[in-house]
Amino acid sequence: MIAILDYGSGNLRSAQRAFATTGEEVVVTSDRKVAVEARGLVVPGVGAFQSCMAGLVAIDGDSIIRERLSLQRPTLGICVGMQILFESGTEPSRESAGPTPGVGIWSGSVSRMVAPILPHMGWNTVISNPRSTLFAGIAERSFYFVHSFAATRSVGKFQAWGEYGQKFLAAIEDGPISATQFHPEKSGTAGLRLINNWVSSL
Repeated sequence: MIAILDYGSGNLRSAQRAFATTGEEVVVTSDRKVAVEARGLVVPGVGAFQSCMAGLVAIDGDSIIRERLSLQRPTLGICVGMQILFESGTEPSRESAGPTPGVGIWSGSVSRMVAPILPHMGWNTVISNPRSTLFAGIAERSFYFVHSFAATRSVGKFQAWGEYGQKFLAAIEDGPISATQFHPEKSGTAGLRLINNWVSSL
């Protein structure tokens, strides 16, 4: 079973439909036991870093992610669901003028991109590692992005990169934890292939 973590952020139903194309049972849940025990957990995310973290902490989602990591159970973050896996995000919020703490799986911060027009919205080519599991059969394909903030420091075992004004992390594979800055559920056949690659690796 694949669990889509419901913490008040993300395109939950479109993610559910996309992951269901793999033939796996897919549930949308905020139940801790279900989220911890699922074969795969998907952490979506849309909106601001701070609000996503607040929603995640409200359902103990940060603890769920850390527990799954300790158990070596696969988790996939999407868009802001990738960003919150870092130590912090610098996106301004009404609650705080300083950085917002993230889950802290990876070191470093997610910062505003240096680009002439933001948000970065639309299709962008992603350059991946030849040994990547996520990008098997879809190397150097384009995926759909909507974001103004990104991580730029290399972390994890394998990285995939995009470029928009600057080079930024488009995806990370790091043992049981993987993440994409783009939306695979909105990225057509390439996105569905990536989802299938991840599910097949569980």
